[in-house]
Amino acid sequence: MEQKSITKMETMPIGSLMLSLGIPMIISMVLQALYNIVDSAFVSNIPGMGEAALNALTLAFPVQMLMVAVGIGTGVGANALLSRSLGMKNSEKAAYTSGNAIFLGIIIYALCLLFGIFGAEAYISTQTSNPVILEMAVDYLRICCVASIGIIFFSVFEKMLQATGLSIYSTISMITGAVINIVLDPIMIYGLLGLPAMGVKGAAYATVIGQIVSAVLGLIFHIRFNTSVKNGIKYIIPRLKIIGEIYAIGFPAIIAQALMSFMTYGFNIILVRVDESMVTAYGLYYKIQQFILFAAFGLRDAITPIISFNSGMKNKKRVKEGVKYGICFTLIIMLAGIILIESLAVPLARIFGLSGSTEALCVSAMRIISISFIFAGLNVAFQGIFQALEGGMESLIISICRQILFVLPVAWWFSLYAIQSFDNAWMIWLTFPIAEFVSAVIAAVFMRRIYIKKINVLK
Repeated sequence: MEQKSITKMETMPIGSLMLSLGIPMIISMVLQALYNIVDSAFVSNIPGMGEAALNALTLAFPVQMLMVAVGIGTGVGANALLSRSLGMKNSEKAAYTSGNAIFLGIIIYALCLLFGIFGAEAYISTQTSNPVILEMAVDYLRICCVASIGIIFFSVFEKMLQATGLSIYSTISMITGAVINIVLDPIMIYGLLGLPAMGVKGAAYATVIGQIVSAVLGLIFHIRFNTSVKNGIKYIIPRLKIIGEIYAIGFPAIIAQALMSFMTYGFNIILVRVDESMVTAYGLYYKIQQFILFAAFGLRDAITPIISFNSGMKNKKRVKEGVKYGICFTLIIMLAGIILIESLAVPLARIFGLSGSTEALCVSAMRIISISFIFAGLNVAFQGIFQALEGGMESLIISICRQILFVLPVAWWFSLYAIQSFDNAWMIWLTFPIAEFVSAVIAAVFMRRIYIKKINVLK
């Protein structure tokens, strides 16, 4: 971390600091959501098979989320440990944290590569027996897994740049990759500029090329500008203690992100029992809502290093302000999200050329599920605070509550009414407001306990 960045973390007013770090992170996360929605927008308009192609991407999406979960979770652990080490003036530990994060990225990529080669078809076949959808989903997923080196290493370098207050460079990397993806999507999907029309394969190639460009830029910026973090092969050699500390912080974040993947997979299976159009409608809505949720995640990624750094400095006042501003800013984002989704539900759904019944299901999902954003924002902010203050278990419990425990059983129960009469299908969307509200109540209890044990004991 350059001295200027250290000084900023120590002295800049917390509200201004959170905005200066958070806005680039929010832009970066929203652009990450853009990767998913851009592919969907283009494939949904493939002549004669748009809705089937959109369904295929929905079935592949949980594994993409899982890859991102492991990459980001590892990055979150490295982020907090790196920030805390620099706050404690321990430059050697910071160097080993950075190097071991790169080592972990290599291991994660190897696992994704193997899954893409040997596991993609078996996974997709658990969700559909439609041969057309099956083939498209396997093609898309296999390419994304085999070439996942981009998204994994960008996740690692992004978090290390953010940990040192250099989030502007991670944002530049993400913007560049997103622009490349957007430009290449129509060219590769529809076969423009003399290239053959590749359909969903083209969407996958455009995505991974953009991700690889982002990762390369992230590496260059890390080496060039993260001058307080020493680099070298010796720091990449694994140290079990460092890896253990990274995952003590990052594993709950991995589980939190991975639970989104498992929840979506389980939810797809529940929805397909009602009607295949439910899967398409929910998959599209999920990608639209990511623009709002990922904005909250971006702010959370500013909350964590700010509170973690000042906790390492034992500065009680700045930690308390980090909690206050983190919660307030997150709620503002989510309130804006509710207004946006509620007012634009119909035009957003129409962009994707859905059939009348599928479009109506997507609109009802947007109108009902978006009610949960306020409670979801509280949960996201609390989890960022918990991670910064070594409350990994509390963060994990909230993730399990809001994405598994109060989702799948409730959705399955509502689906029984939808199976009896398709007119009741909208009831399934009520699952999310219920789950987020109950989880927010539990998170508030945890926050009070952590406040007493972790914050009040500081100077």
